[in-house]
Amino acid sequence: MPVPDRIQFKIHGMDCAEEVAVLRRELGSLVGGEENLTFDVLQGRLTVSGSRPDASAITDAVRRTGMRAELWQVDNATAPTPSRGWNGKTIATVASGVLTVAGFATHAALNGGVAAALGSEGLGATATIPLIARVLYMGAVLSGAWFVLPKAWYSLRRLRPDMNLLMTIAVVGAIGIGEWFEAATVSFLFALSLALESWSVGRARRAVEALMKIAPESVGVVLPDGTSQATPSAQVAVGTIFRVPPGERIGLDGTVTQGVTEVNQAPITGESLPVSKETGSAVFAGTINGNGVIEVRSTKIASDTTLAHVIRLVAESQGRRAPAEQWVNRFAQIYTPVVFAIAILVATIPPLAFQQAWGVWLYQALVLLVLGCPCALVISTPVSIVAGLAAAARNGVLVKGGLALELPARLKAIAMDKTGTLTEGKPAVAKVVALNGHTEQELLERAGALEASSEHPLARAICEYVTSRGLRPEHARDFTLIPGKGATAILDGRLFWLGSHRFLEERGQETPEVHSLLDELSKTGHSVVVIGNETHVCGFIALADRLRPGVREVLAATHALGIAHVVMLTGDNEGTARTIAKQAGIDEVHSELLPADKVTVMESLVQKYGVVAMIGDGVNDAPAMARSSLGIAMGAIGSDAAIEAADIALMSDDLHQLPWLIAHSRRTVSIIRQNIILSLAVKFIFVVLAFSGHASLWAAIAADMGVSLLVIFNGLRLLNSTSPARA
Repeated sequence: MPVPDRIQFKIHGMDCAEEVAVLRRELGSLVGGEENLTFDVLQGRLTVSGSRPDASAITDAVRRTGMRAELWQVDNATAPTPSRGWNGKTIATVASGVLTVAGFATHAALNGGVAAALGSEGLGATATIPLIARVLYMGAVLSGAWFVLPKAWYSLRRLRPDMNLLMTIAVVGAIGIGEWFEAATVSFLFALSLALESWSVGRARRAVEALMKIAPESVGVVLPDGTSQATPSAQVAVGTIFRVPPGERIGLDGTVTQGVTEVNQAPITGESLPVSKETGSAVFAGTINGNGVIEVRSTKIASDTTLAHVIRLVAESQGRRAPAEQWVNRFAQIYTPVVFAIAILVATIPPLAFQQAWGVWLYQALVLLVLGCPCALVISTPVSIVAGLAAAARNGVLVKGGLALELPARLKAIAMDKTGTLTEGKPAVAKVVALNGHTEQELLERAGALEASSEHPLARAICEYVTSRGLRPEHARDFTLIPGKGATAILDGRLFWLGSHRFLEERGQETPEVHSLLDELSKTGHSVVVIGNETHVCGFIALADRLRPGVREVLAATHALGIAHVVMLTGDNEGTARTIAKQAGIDEVHSELLPADKVTVMESLVQKYGVVAMIGDGVNDAPAMARSSLGIAMGAIGSDAAIEAADIALMSDDLHQLPWLIAHSRRTVSIIRQNIILSLAVKFIFVVLAFSGHASLWAAIAADMGVSLLVIFNGLRLLNSTSPARA
C-alpha cells in the first residue's frame, strides 16, 4: 500500500510562535527536515509532507514537548470549528485565581491580617502561614502551572530555557524561600497571560471562520423536470446546473446560464456595490444573490472554489513568518538564556563574594527570571500579523503570509501589466465619426445591423454600444461574411459594407483625408471599423481597450503614499501603451515585451529601486511576478498561474484596494514596532528596579502580563481595518 505524501494533525496547546519553534526542533529530524513541516496556528494544524514516519512517532514526539497531537480527520475543503466555551486552560486559570484569593483571605484571617499576608514580615516567613492557606496556595500553583510544567520539563531536558522553564523556576524558588502568596500570584498571572494569548489567537481564528461559514452547505441542483433538489455542495460535480433564489448565497463558483440579477460580491472581492450578472457572467461561492432568480453552471468543485482557495491560503500563510517575527524569535533565543545566566550570577555572587543574605539575592534573581520571560515580546508580532492577514482577507485582499504583509510598507516602485490590469481587457467604442452627410445615429444603426450576426469581439462591442444608445437597427438582408475582411448586407434597399482599413483600401474608396484619420487612430492603439456603401465611406467607429474606471485616482493615491515610480510592462504596441499610460498617469512605459522581456525589465527595476511590486492578471505576467520583490495578482479575474505566482491577490476586478493595502501594511508594521519597543522598555525598567531592590515577583509578572495585554489589544486593532470600498 503506498505511503501518503502528506499527513495532518490537530495540535492541542499550540498557540504561539515559540511553541511552533519547539515543534520544529523536535520533529524536524523525524520528517527529513523542518521544511517538511507546515504550521497553521489559527486552526492548530500541523501538516507533514514528503517522506514521513509512522503517525504514532509524530504523536509521541509532540507529547514529549508538553503538547498533544491527534490525526486531522476533516476534508481539506472544510475545517473544524474550535470550541468557544470553557476549555481546560481557562478552567485551570480560573481555578488558580480563585484558590489564590482563597489562600490570601485564609492567611489574612487566621494569622496576622492583610499586612502579614502581603509579606511585610519579610522573606522566609513560612512558619507564620497556616497549613490550610499553604494548601490553597499550592492548589493555586498547581492549577496555574498545569499546562506549563510539561513544557518546562521538556525545556529542561533539552537545556533550552524558555518562558515556561523560567516561570516554573521562579514559582519553585518563591515557595523555597517561603513566599507562598507570591508563588501563587505568579502562577496565576502567568496562566492568565497564556489564556489571553490563546484568546487572541482565537479572536483572529474567528475572523477567518467567518469566511468559512459564508458559503451554504447545499445548493439547489436543477433536475430534468425543471424542479430543484437540495444537494450538499461537496457532492456537486463540475458542469452541474443549480438554481439560486433571490437573497440567498451562491454555493459554488460558476457561470450564469439563465436569469439576470445583481450580486453582492463583498465577501470575496471587497466591492461595496452589487455587480450586475447576466448569462455568461462568472459568480463566486459565498456571494449573495440579489432580486433575480438565476441558474448557474458550476465550474469548480466545493474544495476548489475561490472562497476555499482564500481560506486555505490564509491558513497556510501562518507558516510563512514575517521578518519582524523572525527577528523577535532570534532575539528571544539569545535573550532568554542570557537572562537565565544573569539570574544565576545575581543569586550566587553577592552571598559568596560579599557575604550578603542568600534570601534577598535569591529573591531578586527570581524577579529577574520573571522579567526574563519573553512572552509579551514573542507574541507582539504574530498577533499583529494574524490580525493583519485576517483583516486583509475580510477586505478582499488575500495575503500569503507575514512577509507579504510587511513588504507593501517598503515598496519604492510598482510595475503593472496593461491589459486586464490597468484596462478592462476588452474593446469598447471610443469614437464615432460620421462622414459624407451621414449622422452618427445612421452610422451606428447600420453598423449594428451588419454586426448583429457576428461573434467577433469588435462586433459585440459595437452592438453593446448601439444598444446602450437606445437604438434598434433594422434587420439586414442578404448578409454575406467576407472572412478576415468584413461583411456586406442590404439595408433600406441599398448595399452597405463594413470592414477593416485593409478592406477599405481593397475597395478603392479611401481618400487621403480618411487615410490620415485612420492612420492616426491606429498609432494611438485604436482598432477601426469602417462603414460604407457602393459610392462612398459613410464613416467609421474607433474601438480601444478602455482604462478601468478610477485607475488614475488609484495611481494618484499610490503616488501620494510615497511610491516613487509606477511602470507599465506590456506586450502591446508602443502607441497603445503610451496612450493608456498618459490616461492613467504612468511614469514609465515598456511596450512590445515578451514574458522573458518582462523579467529582464523587472530585474533592472529591482536593482534600481530595491523593493518593487509587479501587478498582473495573465499567464505571461507570472514570470515577472516571481522575479519581483512582491507579486500582486488580480485575483478574481486573473489566471491560476498568476495567482499562484503572486504573494498577494486583489480579489476584486480593479485596483481600488492597492492604496489601502499599502496603508494597511504600514499600519501593521507600525503596530509591530510599537509592541516590540513597549515590551523591551518595560523589561528594561523592571530590570533596573530589580537591581535596586524595588521590584517584587508579583509586580514583575503583573507588569509582564500588562504588557502582554497591551500588545495583544494593540495588534487586534488591525482587525477593525476597513478599506474605503467597504466603508
